[in-house]
Amino acid sequence: MRKIKLNKATLLYYYVKLVKEKGSPEYIAKGWALGIFVGMVVPIGFQMLIAIPLAFAIKGSKIGATVGTFITNHFTIIIVYPIQCWVGGYILGSPLSIVKIKNELGTLFKEPTFHSLFSLGGELIATFFVGGFFFAAIGTPITYFLVKWLVIEHRKKAQIRKLRKAQKLKDKKDLKKQELDQ
Repeated sequence: MRKIKLNKATLLYYYVKLVKEKGSPEYIAKGWALGIFVGMVVPIGFQMLIAIPLAFAIKGSKIGATVGTFITNHFTIIIVYPIQCWVGGYILGSPLSIVKIKNELGTLFKEPTFHSLFSLGGELIATFFVGGFFFAAIGTPITYFLVKWLVIEHRKKAQIRKLRKAQKLKDKKDLKKQELDQ
């Protein structure tokens, strides 16, 4: 398995992939927002089964929907799922301790399946989904507007660079023509 280093070059690579995707800014942003939503609400292992068909249904970026689900992955669920369950418990009015949540989620971390999820018990399952919807309700619109803004800004800057380059070429041509005329 390839290890991804999160350094400036890696972040720049993914930024360029995001902003250069074909389609309208809204199309791209819808896919990414959907991916974040599914990544927060749906247990790992089932996210692609839901994200990709939904991306077709909402006419959003399939790439964005796919990559957006990676907000929860085998490395981040160790942190995200317990916090999600803890917040969900507070929202439901029956807070659970982080230690209890981590102990009960241990099986799910080892074997992330619906069977493992449903063997956790109703209280923890409820806190998982309520916490997931809570974070999805925050992350989805932020992702949509941030991605849309990034794509629009990148395209504006690319257009300006293109116009400047064309102007420089025109200026060089004009200068050569003036030199030949003299």
